[in-house]
Amino acid sequence: MLKLVMNSCVSFILIMLAACGMTNEHNKMDHSYNQDHEATEVSEVAVDSLSVELKNTKGEKVGIAALTEEKNGVRIKLQAEGLAPGRHGFHIHEIGKCEQPDFKTAGEHYNPFSREHGFKNPKGPHAGDLPNIEVDANGKASVETFASLVTLQQGKPNSLLDVDGSAVIIHEQADDYKTNPAGNSGDRIACGVVAK
Repeated sequence: MLKLVMNSCVSFILIMLAACGMTNEHNKMDHSYNQDHEATEVSEVAVDSLSVELKNTKGEKVGIAALTEEKNGVRIKLQAEGLAPGRHGFHIHEIGKCEQPDFKTAGEHYNPFSREHGFKNPKGPHAGDLPNIEVDANGKASVETFASLVTLQQGKPNSLLDVDGSAVIIHEQADDYKTNPAGNSGDRIACGVVAK
């Protein structure tokens, strides 16, 4: 009888030790998984992405721009249609107002650092200067670009979400990247307000 009790105790202890070992191994696996899936470098403040709807001078929706905060600026992904084929100026403007018919209410290019216009200008560019977009023969554009001189973090001197907001604008013609104030890019043909 004593032998049976001792055998039962030994079996119980072995089962408990095995269970502990499995739990420790499981914890190690969880820890390893978490380490492997930790986020890489991020902005100092987490900021939600923004979706900006662009409308033409008739008030018709012609595109969506997705703005995402990254470590060194804002990534902009534009999907647009109903535009004239060819190259068009694409800029961020200083005021978040897109009133038809000409979108002049959006003000000039976003320029918190008081620079001149254009990537080819030694005194430029404006923070709101972006590369031209290419519209295909069907009037569609799919563009991804990066604005390194702006942020979506509120309270920063170069924030697109300052007191009066900002706007994303497509122009009638291509930007020459050098002529003040807007690179001879012509009329504003589409506009979207950047806002939370």
